[in-house]
Formats: sequence, structure tokens, C-alpha cells
Amino acid sequence: MRRGPSAFNIISVVLGMAFLYAPILILVAYSFNASRLVTVWGGFSTRWYVALFQDAQMLDALWVTVRVGVISATLATVLGTLAAVALVRRGFHGRTLFAGSLYATLVMPEVILGLSLLLLFVSVGLPRGFWTVTLSHTTLTLCYATVVVQARLRSFDRRLEEAAQDLGCPPWKAFVLVTLPVIGPAVAAAWVLAFTLSLDDLVIASFTTGPGATTLPMRLYSQVRLGVDPKINAVSTILIGLVATGVIAAYLLQQRTARRNSPAG
Repeated sequence: MRRGPSAFNIISVVLGMAFLYAPILILVAYSFNASRLVTVWGGFSTRWYVALFQDAQMLDALWVTVRVGVISATLATVLGTLAAVALVRRGFHGRTLFAGSLYATLVMPEVILGLSLLLLFVSVGLPRGFWTVTLSHTTLTLCYATVVVQARLRSFDRRLEEAAQDLGCPPWKAFVLVTLPVIGPAVAAAWVLAFTLSLDDLVIASFTTGPGATTLPMRLYSQVRLGVDPKINAVSTILIGLVATGVIAAYLLQQRTARRNSPAG
């Protein structure tokens, strides 16, 4: 006879979920606060969303952040997928050195990474701006995308790809038509993770940014130092919605792929 969850387990889960999500829910709720004081509830209102869409500097920073996130996450996911394929395939003699150099950014402090990238851009004469931030975020998120895709490729049955090649399919086509659809949920999860990390970054962007490339975390940090503006709650809620949408989309894609590959399906 199976027993249900104990009261201790239920309380632990509730407290854990409250610890993780209560601050986010409070932030979302206060984004609809009519009062200018962010800690005093003054009634329901959307005035700060209206004020946000009238703030040209904040919208410009948000647009820069989204563009940097989309481009850097896409580059990191493509390069990370190729790197993961190279790491799991046999016959790659420089695997240890390649993996070590790739995973170095996982343990390297962001201050050191940002300073290193700044010195690199200065030495090659690349003007700091939108593309230097994008390349920096690609460097930051590449290893994370590689780890996610590599974990899925380790359980992938290579015989499926080999069967396609035996039937005359070129290796690149076998990867695109056979391997990529199977690891699609992992690739999507890697993209969402890379995009989220790009949205969150402040340190590296501070080192590598230039005129006209101020990201939203930099804008929020500069405003918070002068006082908390209720518009910060509104723009943070919008970012939470973007990330939540991406996570839900990746989850639905994973479930759809799992049902398609299940024997019953």
C-alpha cells in the first residue's frame, strides 16, 4: 500500500516554492501599484507601464538587451551544439584540451572574463558597442549551451544516424534529419538558458559596452543607485514574462517530442 506525501514533505515543498517565487510574485504585484512608493500599496493601476512605454531611454535599453540576447543565444546554441557533437564523437584527439578551454568560463569570475574580453577588443581595434557586447555574451553562454546539448547527445543512439548513412544519407544530412529532431528539446533548452543568462548579465556588459549599447541591467543598476523607480517593477515584469514564455515553449516542445518518440505514439 502506497502512502501519500507526509506533512513534512508538503511543508518543505511549500516553503521552498515560497522562498523561490514569493519575491517574484511580489515584484509583479507591485508593478501594478498606483503609489509611487514601491513598498506602499496605493491601489491597482497600470500607470507605470504607461510611463515605461513613454521612457525612450528605458525602451532603448530593453530593445538592445533583447537583440543582444537573441543574437548571442542563437550563436551560442549553434556553436555549442557543434562543440557538443565534437566532444561526444570518438576519434577527436584534442578532446580534453578543447573541453578544458571551453568549460573555463564556467569557473572563471565574470570580472576576469570581462576584463579579458575588453583587452582583446582593444588590442584588435574593435570599437566597443552592440557587437562587442553580443560577442561577449556569446562567449559567456557558449559553455552552458554545450553542457546542455552534450548531456542529451550522450544518451542518443548513434545507430539511428549510422542507419541513415548506410541508406545513402550524407553525414551532415543525417545529422540534420535524424539527430537534430531528437535532440531538439535540448537545443531549445540551451537557447533559453543562454538567452536568460544574457538578459541577466551586468558585469561583462559593463566592460565591453560602448555608446548606444547600454543594456537594461546597466540602466536599472544606474537608476537604482539614485532611488527605486516603480517603472523598474514594470520592466522587470515584462522580462519575467519573456523568460517564462521561453521556458514554457521549451517544455511544450520537449513533451511533444517525447510523445512522438514514445512507442505508444
